[in-house]
Amino acid sequence: MLATRASDASCALVYVNCVGGQDELVFDGASMVFDAGGRLVARLPQFVEEIAFVDLDVRPGYRKRLLDPRGRNRSTPLPVVEVTPRPIAIPNEGAKLLGVRAEPLALEAEVYAALVTGTRDYVQKNGFADVVVGLSGGVDSSLVATVAVDALGADHVHGVAMPSRFSSESSESDAAQLAANLGIDIRTVAIEAAHSAFLDLLAPSFAGRGADLTEENLQSRIRGVILMALSNKLGWLVLTTGNKSETAVGYSTLYGDSAGGFAVIKDVSKTLVYRLCEWRNAEQDLPVIPPNVLTKPPSAELRPDQRDDQSLPPYEVLDPVLLAYVEGDLTAGELVEAGHDPDVVRQVVRLVDLAEYKRRQNPPGVRVTPKAFGRDRRMPITNRYR
Repeated sequence: MLATRASDASCALVYVNCVGGQDELVFDGASMVFDAGGRLVARLPQFVEEIAFVDLDVRPGYRKRLLDPRGRNRSTPLPVVEVTPRPIAIPNEGAKLLGVRAEPLALEAEVYAALVTGTRDYVQKNGFADVVVGLSGGVDSSLVATVAVDALGADHVHGVAMPSRFSSESSESDAAQLAANLGIDIRTVAIEAAHSAFLDLLAPSFAGRGADLTEENLQSRIRGVILMALSNKLGWLVLTTGNKSETAVGYSTLYGDSAGGFAVIKDVSKTLVYRLCEWRNAEQDLPVIPPNVLTKPPSAELRPDQRDDQSLPPYEVLDPVLLAYVEGDLTAGELVEAGHDPDVVRQVVRLVDLAEYKRRQNPPGVRVTPKAFGRDRRMPITNRYR
């Protein structure tokens, strides 16, 4: 678009973009200069603050504008300004005289840089120094903790393991290994005593009713209380760990794992979460995120042998449907016509529509897709179109 505008107007164009985060928005830099023919002369890197000096010959554009027939029938002639090129003295050694073109980042690198930039600026610009992350040993909390360390430094990130009666040994060891790899402190606050106490308190009210999601959600809400208590006492901002796939279908606990101050990966699908973890591990010799985290079946571990795919379609099936429905605005009928399983479509559309009330109560987070939940996609909670 910029190249077309420069060529169409027969003048050089300088596009200047800032770098940094503002709530859910992230500005990625990548300022560019085009000559009067629409050719890219210089491009600065993404997510890096830099000053550059570019020397342009404006005379070819001046001659091209004189010959442009579009300006001949104007009632007021186009202004003609004689330009005398002169050398520019570079004011300091740190500045660069560019004919350089930084290559755009690959998808995983670009999204990861956006998450780091958005998290760092939200935390620091809002007066926080440290953050706290609940470490479950799962892929989402592992990615959030890694992003936080890259954004703020290991000394400013704190992990909390909150095992329950259903937590596996591998999840606890994976969380501990991640903390060791990142160089962050981790404390363990077991929730069994609180969980048992809540069950005892509620037993008279629950009499005659079997266990269900209520008991599962209690565990998540206890963990939310613990993280918020640490936040209140120690001044740490709570980073939530829910991804876009879970947020879309409501696979989270209100006032539980959705409670916090900033949702780092709320606009990142589950399949992209895995890709980002693999990309980050490949950036250094030894993987930061334990390999077992990336190979074990995802689970909330709120009941024995629980797996996400017992409640949802596999993420490799779910995410394309969510992409088409949420970001592509396809209807259920159009999704079926596109080849998606009708039963999956009905299930996913229903879950997305029902979960709107949950999404309204989620914290802000980095926007990395063309359409994020919130300001980009806000649907009625009370409606009849379902």
